Amino acid sequence: MAARPRFTSRATVLVLVLCSLVAILAYPTRQYIAQRSEINAQRARAEHARAQVEKLSREKARWQDPEFVKAQARQRLHYAMPGETPFISVDPAAPATKSSSADGASAPQAKAAQPWYASVWDSVDQADTTPAPR
Repeated sequence: MAARPRFTSRATVLVLVLCSLVAILAYPTRQYIAQRSEINAQRARAEHARAQVEKLSREKARWQDPEFVKAQARQRLHYAMPGETPFISVDPAAPATKSSSADGASAPQAKAAQPWYASVWDSVDQADTTPAPR
């Protein structure tokens, strides 16, 4: 008796059809999975944006209240109502800086004490005298 072939022609055709189906469906399946992950990322971004809009809406509603605006003006701008005496306290525990020309610690104090236009002119003058890097 002759040896029977391991794969018949029908089995070979079936294997070829299955391999073709796998090859044909691999790319669309990969695209589908990539699109699903992109959709999920877009949904997360949309939810984050929605949360930001809600937060900003609440903040806007707070600023519509005149009492909140008054409180913010007092806190941030140090405004006072007519008849009140505004004051700013200085922290007594702040370390006093020593004036020494060697380490330049007095330079920030001197710049803070002079008007802004003097600071600008000093910086222009210092830029003019500083040697260029080589």
